[in-house]
Amino acid sequence: MQIRGRNIHLVGAKGTGMAALAEILAARGASLSGSDVAESFPTQEILDRLQLRPGVGFAAADLPADTDWVIHSAAYERRDNPQLLAAAARGIPLSSYPEALGELSRSARSVAVSGVHGKTTTAALCGLLVEALGLPATVLTATGVANFGGRATLIGGADYLIAETCEYRNHFANFQPGHVVITAVELEHVDAFPTHAALVAAFADFAAALPPGGILIYCADDAGAAEVARTVALRRPDVRLQAYGESASGALRIGSLRAAAGAVRFTLDCLGAPVTLSVPGRHNAANAAAAVGVARVLLAEQGRPLGAAEQSAIVGALGSYHGGKRRAEVVGECGGILVIDDYAHHPTELVSTLAGLRAFYPDRRIVVDFMSHTYSRTAALLTGFATAFGDADQVLLHPVYASAREHSSATPEQAGRALYDAVAGHHPRVRWCATLPDASAWLAATLRPGDLLVTMGAGDNWRVGLEVLRMLGAANRCGANG
Repeated sequence: MQIRGRNIHLVGAKGTGMAALAEILAARGASLSGSDVAESFPTQEILDRLQLRPGVGFAAADLPADTDWVIHSAAYERRDNPQLLAAAARGIPLSSYPEALGELSRSARSVAVSGVHGKTTTAALCGLLVEALGLPATVLTATGVANFGGRATLIGGADYLIAETCEYRNHFANFQPGHVVITAVELEHVDAFPTHAALVAAFADFAAALPPGGILIYCADDAGAAEVARTVALRRPDVRLQAYGESASGALRIGSLRAAAGAVRFTLDCLGAPVTLSVPGRHNAANAAAAVGVARVLLAEQGRPLGAAEQSAIVGALGSYHGGKRRAEVVGECGGILVIDDYAHHPTELVSTLAGLRAFYPDRRIVVDFMSHTYSRTAALLTGFATAFGDADQVLLHPVYASAREHSSATPEQAGRALYDAVAGHHPRVRWCATLPDASAWLAATLRPGDLLVTMGAGDNWRVGLEVLRMLGAANRCGANG
């Protein structure tokens, strides 16, 4: 696919996936322009590096005259976005983000990293491994990765494309992989997949479309992923299955897994030395095992054995992982108060992330500020949310962060209050905060040295952590290194 020399306009350029795609397009020689809302996004640093400054709003007149391809975020519809309507009227090719990523997948030997949880970290760890092993690959994640210099991509060659792919509305069906990773399968996007059976069917259809000899790498510890693997095995006996996890057998079996202060340690049967991760959460051992599975497949395709040198490189690369943006990301510390931000927005993610933080920081009081995202997810998973905060010492909750793609008779506050009532029925210390300034002010006044503040969710309450740090600094509660 020819990219060099094209003038590509990105509608919704500030989205995480769109910013990552922009990095690849720019690296391949495209000239980029873009548009989005005025709101500041966590991707700003990535866009600044690309010198891509999206225009505010979507006026048709602001679509550059020399544009020859328009790529738009899946959040925007062609039927009502002025720039997309203008592009169609001018005969300019239009692609959604999933469609554009699918185009890229057809120009390389591609690996799709999929799953309801863990795919961003797994894709990032794949990037560390292909770099350490010298494999000619481009890797795309949905967030900036510390080891990638804060970028959402690692560009080390075009022979392979390893990309995080999303099941929402079957977006991943646009991607044409040679191999697939499935990390976890359980209800999340209930507006798109209202039943577990529908979700399993979507993942099974995706994996069953692999070419002959394709490999499905799946988490044996996750019931949904294992169910998908069984379904694929019946439909496509020629697809090779590779399980990973504590309950797996073979090369990717996780053993001796233990989480302690500052480290997660485990073994893999295919490696001659134990692995130590410096990011919290037992679940990250599984993500690392999946990444090792991808590395083994690509090494084999290159005709390279997993010898002692390769094993040493893998162990070293995994140990060097510093995390991704909004994935247990350390935002800062002031006056002995540590602030972390995490994207966890599903009950399973909340439980595993908070358990990981509890083991990683055993001596800290954990204060969680959580904002739920979408009415449908909040309502459908309310029972799970109610008991998800057991490892938190204090919980702050907000109105639901609504999605423009869904409609509800409830208001954000009403939906958030229902969540508050459910959590308060199981947790002794839950506080309602109607606005982000309310939360920031209360936290700045009550947090004490040794506390850990964790902002969690797919909403915009990540701003709370930044504001708390600013307020603590203004109150002279930061030391020289604060």
